[in-house]
Amino acid sequence: MSKTSPGVLAPPHEVLTPDEWRRRGREQRGPAPRSSHAQWDPPADRPDPVAILEEQARTRVPDLIPIRYGRMAASPFAYFRGAAAPMAWDLAHTPTTGIRVQACGDAHLLNFGMFAAPDRRLVFDVNDFDETLPAPFDWDVKRLAASFAVAARDNGFSDRDAHTAARVAVRSYRTEMANYAAMRFLEVWYSRIDVDEVTSLFDAVQPKKAVLRRRRDIEKAHRRTSLKAFLKMCDQVEGQYRIRPSHPVIVRFPIERHPGILEELRNAVALYLETLEEDRREVLRRFYFGDFARKVVGVGSVGTEAFILLLLGDREDEPLFLQLKEAQESVLAPFAGESEYKHQGERVVRGQRLTQAATDPFLGWTSGIGTNGSATKDYYVRQLRDMKGSMSVPDMDAPQLNYYGRLCGWALARAHARTGRATVISGYLGSSDDFDHAIADFAIAYADQNEQDYRLLLEAVSAGRVLAEEGR
Repeated sequence: MSKTSPGVLAPPHEVLTPDEWRRRGREQRGPAPRSSHAQWDPPADRPDPVAILEEQARTRVPDLIPIRYGRMAASPFAYFRGAAAPMAWDLAHTPTTGIRVQACGDAHLLNFGMFAAPDRRLVFDVNDFDETLPAPFDWDVKRLAASFAVAARDNGFSDRDAHTAARVAVRSYRTEMANYAAMRFLEVWYSRIDVDEVTSLFDAVQPKKAVLRRRRDIEKAHRRTSLKAFLKMCDQVEGQYRIRPSHPVIVRFPIERHPGILEELRNAVALYLETLEEDRREVLRRFYFGDFARKVVGVGSVGTEAFILLLLGDREDEPLFLQLKEAQESVLAPFAGESEYKHQGERVVRGQRLTQAATDPFLGWTSGIGTNGSATKDYYVRQLRDMKGSMSVPDMDAPQLNYYGRLCGWALARAHARTGRATVISGYLGSSDDFDHAIADFAIAYADQNEQDYRLLLEAVSAGRVLAEEGR
């Protein structure tokens, strides 16, 4: 039975019981039956995917665009990673529930991984929020499922195995969402996926070879720290530590010859510090400037401005690397609506803080001028390496990919349950496997579409329409 009650510091709103919220979710099956999600039939007015990529390139650093195309041209899966914008158009033209969450916006399987929580324990979660925006939950689920189908093909698996991998990920999402719907919201909010606990759970049912490989991945994550990056990426030059150039992927700025760059950087850091809690600012007061460089990262984000800032402590073995990454408008914005935050870096940070169970304590945002001296750009700031790690998908066999699908589906459900209403989503999904099979069917159909789009990119490269630089 519904009733009216004032919220805390909020106007009166309708309060429903969990069963009533579930009923609202089930009602969405009318306009968007679960079976309808299996459909993928490209509309006649579907835009040229390469043209969408070219439009994105207009706002990016020109000399980095060939690197982006080169990385995307490596394989259909590499193309998929960089093609969040074309797929955003496609998702907006598929049946949708309209049930909104704080969507990742680019929820492919390599945008999940391990990182250190503030208590220094490893957690597994969504770890990329460049495209985050409030949007229908099913858009994230479809991109995740499609990524498993594309990755399975990339690993040489059959379409039957690809379908299974996608279906397992979606089933995990559905069943975990049902678990979250049965929990008190504060329990959902405080929940997290602890890597040690998950490892113990999965190790008991997996072959020894897979267990050893995953343990190596975890050990590698433990070693990915600012100190490790410092030893790998820096040299001592005339008594000063300098980031080692590797053109065009790492381009160091000669601060010693251009003090104006340092002043601009000071201004950007001052703005960044205002977005942190006081205790985080106090930590950063213990560090001083070391060096600054541009560093190309990722696939889809190549061409946006991305920098690394080396900070040094009193001890030689106490470095801290911060990454300043340009934030542009989310690829979902034309279809889901503009962000309430005008600063795109703030959009990313607010979305990440809402979604993740444990967030980088130095996550913040700032503004500054890019390398081409153009207008001021929006950036978000985070640690470059803080025990960040990922699972080695190319080394997985079909059963291992399924286990990884369970983990990613679980993490996505936890993220959506924090920012949406789990009872509504679970009410829509139900207890049958109808949704699982429909999304898996979509994943296979979209994997076909992805291969066609990939071939269009290769044709554009071959014809000289776009320039691709290999091996970067």
